[in-house]
Amino acid sequence: MAEVDDPSSGSGKRDARRAEFLDAATEVFFRSGFAGASVDEVIAKVGGSKRTIYSYFGNKEQLFATIVGEISQRAMAPLSEGTFERDDLESTLYEVGRRYIDVVMSPEALQLYRTVVGEGARFPDLAKTFFAAGPGRASARLAAVLRENAKQWGLQQRDCERLAEHFLGMIRDDLHLQVVLGLRPPPTSAQAEAAVRSAVRIFMVGAAR
Repeated sequence: MAEVDDPSSGSGKRDARRAEFLDAATEVFFRSGFAGASVDEVIAKVGGSKRTIYSYFGNKEQLFATIVGEISQRAMAPLSEGTFERDDLESTLYEVGRRYIDVVMSPEALQLYRTVVGEGARFPDLAKTFFAAGPGRASARLAAVLRENAKQWGLQQRDCERLAEHFLGMIRDDLHLQVVLGLRPPPTSAQAEAAVRSAVRIFMVGAAR
């Protein structure tokens, strides 16, 4: 273990070891929350030492922040791969809606959301990191597409940020809150499809000039 625990070893080994620590720490933090988690638990899972973990992440707080940032970006990857813009407003909204509901209802994103909400008051910077890499990033991307096509799609450019926020809010709706609270399971594919089509239909009527 000594060789792979040496932060000065080859970059490939460093990257693999860092990923190993992150995977183990994610499991520990998600299960116990920040206050209940310990670095010793992470070490017990993958070996190494506190010195090694801190050489990668600085301290427990920064390790948690890294987890929040990386999972937020990974969860939102479907909204960053290629483009979701289509030929018209309705088909663009449908594409965005389908990708977005799959993202926010994924097990990883749901657990991350619960964890950030639980720790947000204690660590407001983590909440900011989550929002910037997750929901804020998604609405900003959609707003940019709406703004670029505002004239041909019959939208007011000055309203695009708010319109993007409203649309994604309709996609989440009470459905997301119910799932987060454990009141119901994530929607089936057919239920997700119906939720997206309903949001698109309402948006197309309400956003028209």
